[in-house]
Amino acid sequence: MLSLNRIYSVTKAPYSGICSAIGSLSVTQRCHAHHEADLVVIGSGPGGYVAAIKAAQLGMKTVCVEKNPTFGGTCLNVGCIPSKALLNNSHYYEMAKGKGFKERGIEVDNVRLNLANLMLAKDKAVSALTGGIAHLFKNNKITPLKGHGKITGSNEVTVLKEDDTTDTVTTKNILIATGSEVTPFPGITIDEEVIVSSTGALKLAKVPERLIVIGAGVIGLELGSVWSRLGSKVTAVEFLGSIGGIGIDSEISKNFQRILTKQGLKFKLNTKVMAAERQGDKVVVSVEGVKDGKKEDMECESLLVCVGRRPYTVNLGLEEQGIECDNKGRIPVNSRFQSVVPNIYAIGDCIHGPMLAHKAEDEGIVCVEGIAGGPVHIDYNCVPSVIYTHPEVAWVGKTEEDLKAEGVEYNVGKFPFAANSRAKTNNDTDGLVKVLGDKHTDRLLGAHIIGPSAGELINEGALAMEYGASCEDVARVCHAHPTCSEAFREANLAAYSGKPINF
Repeated sequence: MLSLNRIYSVTKAPYSGICSAIGSLSVTQRCHAHHEADLVVIGSGPGGYVAAIKAAQLGMKTVCVEKNPTFGGTCLNVGCIPSKALLNNSHYYEMAKGKGFKERGIEVDNVRLNLANLMLAKDKAVSALTGGIAHLFKNNKITPLKGHGKITGSNEVTVLKEDDTTDTVTTKNILIATGSEVTPFPGITIDEEVIVSSTGALKLAKVPERLIVIGAGVIGLELGSVWSRLGSKVTAVEFLGSIGGIGIDSEISKNFQRILTKQGLKFKLNTKVMAAERQGDKVVVSVEGVKDGKKEDMECESLLVCVGRRPYTVNLGLEEQGIECDNKGRIPVNSRFQSVVPNIYAIGDCIHGPMLAHKAEDEGIVCVEGIAGGPVHIDYNCVPSVIYTHPEVAWVGKTEEDLKAEGVEYNVGKFPFAANSRAKTNNDTDGLVKVLGDKHTDRLLGAHIIGPSAGELINEGALAMEYGASCEDVARVCHAHPTCSEAFREANLAAYSGKPINF
């Protein structure tokens, strides 16, 4: 039989072929072990492992299937966690090497980059967290099975293992939490060495002199920032006319672009990539203006392709169970996360909605609570988004563009971090807080932050919106002084009264 190591790396057709071959064997020939469960979770990313733990806490006999060597999915292994380690430590390096430390009265000479140790610190964080999931599984008596999980019946999951054996699990319920994978760019071959996806960009062997990033969304800007701080000349090519991706407020996006440009990043907006080709030790990227059709060839030592992610829903046995994905590869589900097969559920990146780890976590918890008989409710308008550059960018709820399109009358409250005492003492004053309140009820409709600790501050807005708070409610809550959170309070004060105190 073929090795499953190779199967995982090939396309849908060969994998389907081997599945058919495995399916033709007798049960005694195929099975390595048989398990019974109340719930099988396919995937151990943020949605899957959290759902498995919640299910076990609710008394369900739970099995979690993971095809990769370690738990945690994309987020912990090659996504959120390693990228944040590089973002944090590259920021320290830039502070020490550039003006950051010197402006604060800290003089450091002969600052050097040890890229291997920088990567090692990232790897240690990843290893600790993925190992932590294994520990949590053990503590909660969850049965982990390594291999590719395929639904072979409405109450059965078959686990295709690396040693060419299989496990089968008979189960009452199945939860698909398989996440997403990098969307390929037609005509560009990713080798993860010179032409890289986000995965390869997390482990470049050296700092490229020039880095071109295709896509100025969240991932492209974060990883572009990392390598810019480490010394690369970074240019982001974006098809749209703004940066930050879908959902970002246009005013915040413009401020964001201005700040990143000041930091040294370059942007080619309204520009589409036509082709990219390795030529010796360089990559030649051909681009064309969306509006003027102007053509240009650009050269770089590394090319990062960041054009989004797509649901990972192939070779799961969905078609055989009568589950049809939509035109984007997502599994249609109802409000209780049920597919057309009532006891087969799906959450996270493989269903509709933003591809966010915390969105998947919440869906996993409430889905499992629903299976146990509890209520199921998520207000997706209260799910925050964060870009972990410096300064950070975060938002929750409606943008001005949303409210205008919906015909909702609103008030705007803004407060710059330049007028915030904590930001001033930290010499970290780029950005502002912007909130949107209903003109008639004062209810907080949206919050948008660019500035220090935006990813932490946005949760105050999410909490306020979840409980239906008004801008005045937030403004009348006592905030500790001096903190950056006072800027959020002042913006809400401006939204409901028109008059902040300190600006």
